[in-house]
Amino acid sequence: MTRDILVAGETLIDFLPEHPGPISSVERFDRRAGGAPANVAVALERLERTPLFWTRVGEDPFGRYLVETLDEHGLPDRFLDRDPDAKTTLAFVTHDETGDREFSFYRDDTADTRLEPGRIDDAVLEELEWVHAGGVALSSGSSREATLDLLERAAANDCTVSFDPNARPELWPDDDEFCEVVREALAHVDVLKAAEEELEALGFAGDDVEGMARDVLALEAGPSTVLATRGGEGALAVADEDAPWSGTASHPGYEADVVDTTGAGDAFVAGAIASLSDGDDLEETLAFANAVGATATTAAGAMTALPDREAVRAIRDAE
Repeated sequence: MTRDILVAGETLIDFLPEHPGPISSVERFDRRAGGAPANVAVALERLERTPLFWTRVGEDPFGRYLVETLDEHGLPDRFLDRDPDAKTTLAFVTHDETGDREFSFYRDDTADTRLEPGRIDDAVLEELEWVHAGGVALSSGSSREATLDLLERAAANDCTVSFDPNARPELWPDDDEFCEVVREALAHVDVLKAAEEELEALGFAGDDVEGMARDVLALEAGPSTVLATRGGEGALAVADEDAPWSGTASHPGYEADVVDTTGAGDAFVAGAIASLSDGDDLEETLAFANAVGATATTAAGAMTALPDREAVRAIRDAE
């Protein structure tokens, strides 16, 4: 089967709490596979758009568990790197009563920070239509250079490049470095998916989320499309004349029995990539992506409730 999408970035272990509240009050955690790019890759597989996935895990018990999990989800292992000299990243998740979450990372020189530039060569990129990456890989280690190199060469090879800042302030030395490095990445990006607060953190100005999205489009070199997510209020899309799907669209989102919001944004990303790469317009893309994201919140764990196309149709038909 031809793989026309490549997803790149971290795969890690999420430890989910047995109940909401601060981490100091939680006695038991459940181990789950996670990492934003890994969630996107698995979600795409569920949506019948199985991608290539470039990631790096430790040659330790947690890494072996992740390798087995990715294999069980049908992802090819061509670019699944195993690092014998580094541990696998761990993230302890805490929830409030609404399912919103925060993370505490154990990520000092772990395997996912050690992606190596050039691992994806131009011959591979020439065969791809779409490349997606996220901001966590930019936060430290050789993965920053490797990800920036990948995005630059993907753009040069006429791939559609999408990016999610996936802001995790605890992984960055300061806000200024986050903003500087992500903006460097945006020079090679076609489609930016960002939460409203991430657009603010990146210094984009506007009276509302649409204004900030249009400020992104005003960059001399940068995205031609912005998909701005607004939690329970749905999402907005703004694209300029350089995009294949130019225009503006919005969607209010779908009602769901929320258990855990971990991975909902990643599910949205996968839905958007699948829809846009299928040639859908912005209105259909937002409706489809919001349905994928809403369904992903209905069970604990980022990958547990990722829907197939039948489940997406069901939530859309229920509206």
